[in-house]
This record gives sequence, C-alpha cells and structure tokens, in this order.
Amino acid sequence: MGKDRFKIMEHKLYYYIMTPGAVITVILGLWLMYYYGFDIAFSWQWLQIKLLFVILLIVFHLYCGKIVTDFAKDYNPRSEKFYRLINEIPVLPLIVIIIMAVVRPYF
Repeated sequence: MGKDRFKIMEHKLYYYIMTPGAVITVILGLWLMYYYGFDIAFSWQWLQIKLLFVILLIVFHLYCGKIVTDFAKDYNPRSEKFYRLINEIPVLPLIVIIIMAVVRPYF
C-alpha cells in the first residue's frame, strides 16, 4: 500500500469518523449536564474527574490532528516506536472515564 493511499485513509479516519464522533459525544454530554443541571453536575466529584479526563482526550485528539497534518506534508520526525506508544495513550484515560461513569465512586 502506497504512502499516498495511507494519507487518504488517515485523513478520512480523523476528519470523517473520529472528529464527528468526538463532537457528538461532547454535545450529548453537555446536553445531559444541562438536563440534570450544571450546579448538580459540578457538585459530583466523580463527574469532575471524568470531565478532566475527557478534556485530556480532547487535547490528545487535537494533537493527533497535528500529526495527521504533518504526515500530509511528508513531515515525520518521530520513530515507529513513538507512534506505537502514542497509540496506547488513550487507553488509560478511557479506563478512568468508564470507571467514573459506571461505578460513580463517592469521594
């Protein structure tokens, strides 16, 4: 598979699947917070922790967008090992987000 084909696949994945999914998720999350009331939502400490990790994932998503843009310009200063490592980063925040949403610990 050629490099140009990979760039097209990467572009489509980021802009047509990941970004719309992230936007829809944030909008629905804000709608839920509005539905329950922002004052109540922000009084729950588990939700504050969850939102912190959601913000971290959004920042990571934007960083991935920078990487996609750099790849489109044939700028790739990092090693293969770096990209394999960065591929695993979202797992940890996602685990915390799921625990906070399902278990809702009281602290």
